Amino acid sequence: MQERIKELFEQSAQLKLQSMDRLAPVIAAAAELMGNQLLQERKILSCGNGGSAGDSQHFSSEMLNRFERERPGLPAIALTTDTSTLTSIANDYHYDEVFAKQVRALGQRGDVLLAISTSGGSSNVVQAMRAAHDRGMHVVALTGKEGGEMALNLAEGDIEIRVPSSTTARIQEVHLLVIHSLCDAIDRMLFGEEI
Repeated sequence: MQERIKELFEQSAQLKLQSMDRLAPVIAAAAELMGNQLLQERKILSCGNGGSAGDSQHFSSEMLNRFERERPGLPAIALTTDTSTLTSIANDYHYDEVFAKQVRALGQRGDVLLAISTSGGSSNVVQAMRAAHDRGMHVVALTGKEGGEMALNLAEGDIEIRVPSSTTARIQEVHLLVIHSLCDAIDRMLFGEEI
């Protein structure tokens, strides 16, 4: 069992190192986009399913509360947390609409949607991207594998951060590092280097 655990640690570390050069420029571009929109008093909405829902909430909490320094809260909303809203939309319409209807209600021109799916194929996340485009929002897509339907629904100015792996767990591990990298970069952009 210990050997298997060590193997998983090695796989995770190797993927992070292999991804570093490829992902650093797009993470930096996404952080710059998000930071610029926050400076213009816009907000970031985030969504995903399962582990990606947890990641969207993790990002939102780091923005709203704090990351690694004391600073004012930043406007971010995870669209995955309101069970009454999620279940009523799924019941009255379709599960594919659970994020899109929230984007249409809460999103404004210039806001950013952080759309997360390890496969890039989550239909409700794709629908949220389409709703974001209809609202004049920017999209940052966190994907893996081949990018899926999300990669096919990117608009001009959108940014895809695609983890080069086909293993869901490894993609999620890199997604968490991407989220922390975004938080760190946004904090540095908005509040300067820590002293």
